[in-house]
Amino acid sequence: MILVFVEPQHRLSIETIAAGQQLGAALNAPVEAVTIGNGTDLAGYQLEAVSAIEHPLLGRYTPDGYAIALEQVVRAKQPRFVLFPHTYTVRDFAPKLATRFDRVLVSDVVAIRTDSSAPVFVRQLFQGKLNADVQFSGVAPFFVSIQAGAFRAEQAQAGSAVITPFNATLESSDIRTKAGEPFRESARVVDLTAAEIIVSVGRGIKEQENIAMVQELADALGAEIAASRPICDNGWLPMERQVGSSGQTVSPKVYVAIGISGAIQHLVGMKGAKTIVAINRDPEAPIFEVAEYGIVGDLFEVVPALTQAVKKARGTL
Repeated sequence: MILVFVEPQHRLSIETIAAGQQLGAALNAPVEAVTIGNGTDLAGYQLEAVSAIEHPLLGRYTPDGYAIALEQVVRAKQPRFVLFPHTYTVRDFAPKLATRFDRVLVSDVVAIRTDSSAPVFVRQLFQGKLNADVQFSGVAPFFVSIQAGAFRAEQAQAGSAVITPFNATLESSDIRTKAGEPFRESARVVDLTAAEIIVSVGRGIKEQENIAMVQELADALGAEIAASRPICDNGWLPMERQVGSSGQTVSPKVYVAIGISGAIQHLVGMKGAKTIVAINRDPEAPIFEVAEYGIVGDLFEVVPALTQAVKKARGTL
């Protein structure tokens, strides 16, 4: 059985459900979910069951509370694999939970290969410069966290799930930490993770004033503009628009990469895009290896022509 931990109100949880469903289909294993709270938002997914843990001591997150409660669920369910979204919360408590079973957590997995009875979990090392294939040995359960964008939320299969309360046993003395204020990221003008179309620009743009040309294409497409790290490091676009291993991880329907060579640090952040369009004058640029559509040419000629074509097609020319 595959058990998926769903962090309430976190979009990465749905991606993890998709990962669990695909793994379950490959292994011919049922998929269940466990969450903290009533779990009603999971009723519409194809899951064998949902265990909803409700307890007064779990009202605010603590690593002790989550680890103890989820240990009880795992021991009761005896899953082969336990999947987590790779969130700040999971990074905090999941290693503690795995240690309670004398196991390790294989974190930040970007792909799962299921060509054998023993699945291979792929994780990246050295900021994406290397891929490591990991297989578990020994006795289950095995613990895995899934990187944002590795699976697409819309791939999660709809259905109906029975939600069952799970009564965890917790005492106040079990909670050794005092909860502080919840972590909050700095406010963003734009959330690229919610964008359906992204036009991203790299160092091939040469000068800051040339970004206006890319912005015009983005406006014509109704897209958000983004960038690779050098553009943001130079201050040409805000850091919140950076895509990559040190920026945002995105999975839009369309990702247009303009003047981006395709360094692995950037690919880490956008490989979840459904369709990738690359424009680069170098036919050997790595970006073409992941692109569905590629244009080899001078972006200063291609982008204005593409913008005009989009405007004409949309009747805005």
